[in-house]
Amino acid sequence: MAIHPTTLIDSKAEIDSDVEIGPFCVIGPNVKIGAGSIIKSHVVINGHTTIGYNNEIYQFASVGEANQDKKYKGEPTQLVIGDSNVIRENATIHRGTVQDTGITVVGNHNLFMASTHIGHDCIVGDHNIMANFAALAGHVKVGDHVILGGYTGIHQFCQVNSFSMCGMGSMVAKDVPRYIMVSGNPAKAHGMNFEGMRRRGVTSDVIRALRSAYKRIYLKGLTLDSALEELEKGDMFHIPEVAEFILSIRQSKRGIIR
Repeated sequence: MAIHPTTLIDSKAEIDSDVEIGPFCVIGPNVKIGAGSIIKSHVVINGHTTIGYNNEIYQFASVGEANQDKKYKGEPTQLVIGDSNVIRENATIHRGTVQDTGITVVGNHNLFMASTHIGHDCIVGDHNIMANFAALAGHVKVGDHVILGGYTGIHQFCQVNSFSMCGMGSMVAKDVPRYIMVSGNPAKAHGMNFEGMRRRGVTSDVIRALRSAYKRIYLKGLTLDSALEELEKGDMFHIPEVAEFILSIRQSKRGIIR
């Protein structure tokens, strides 16, 4: 284990022997860090925080600290981070609250750029990118392969579904359905993330079906229920990607950006 002598690690912390920790870091008593992880310098990791394998955490990040919910009274809530994430400078990730499940969860292979924020009780999936100053309020759920542009703000309890994209400066106060691109303040839909789909091998036939589904939901002037019913009765509903798009709308509790 390569630990700089200026770093302070509580004796109760569980640090794998294959972890590197740079100067002036502070590691609390209930922290667990898995093999291959690199903690650069001036990083504070606190609370009941579990960090998996091969993560990189850059200087001045604050990970697992007490959340900013005024109802929080010091309960032993958690933060769990998966594997192969990159957490850049000044990023903040807070642990959960007892008003929710008591846990903030971050998956695998995510990039959180400088000064990003993940609030209490958020659930973040895999292969996501949060650009500089993007922020998740409490209780937000983010799927997989999502891109949040710089200065994007996600309102508490919103869901940002997989393969969607929020443009720079988007202010998101409702749910973002799967595959949808949004931007603006307040954010509005501006098509689907077709380029991202092509990069992941989605066929032209599937893209054509999703384009048709998007038009039905967003451009034909139908009520949302009417548009969904038409799609569910049609042949396109048997295409898994279309069914997943519809499901992401059906499961929305806050209403969707439209």
